[in-house]
Amino acid sequence: MLFLSIKALHIIFVTSWFAGLFYLPRLFVNHAMVSDAATRERLALMELKLYRFMTPLGILAVALGMWLWFGFDVAGGWLHAKTGLVTFLIVYHLYCGRLMRDFAAGRNTRSHVWYRFFNEVPVLVLFACVFLVVLKPF
Repeated sequence: MLFLSIKALHIIFVTSWFAGLFYLPRLFVNHAMVSDAATRERLALMELKLYRFMTPLGILAVALGMWLWFGFDVAGGWLHAKTGLVTFLIVYHLYCGRLMRDFAAGRNTRSHVWYRFFNEVPVLVLFACVFLVVLKPF
């Protein structure tokens, strides 16, 4: 019962974290397109609040995933591949924080088109992770 409860919480926190990973770069797309100061300030505040909200969700998702791995001896080569993807997501998350700070300081140098492509990265990682977890190909 404990294993399934932790697994359910892990899925909930992963889903919530991904919601933030999907939406924050979308805010960057909008932020890169606006020119008036009031809208830029509003978007910077929204980005900051979202980042502060999604960071603990990511931490809990990773912590519960590690508990499943080490506490219940979940194993397999697929898990190592998934761990690599999760590590990439953590770096992506931290890089989003850097981009957010650049926007807030008026230092953004990228176009909205670049952010549109950047926004798709977590979607691809999510696909890979789900297929690894469900299919356990190795």
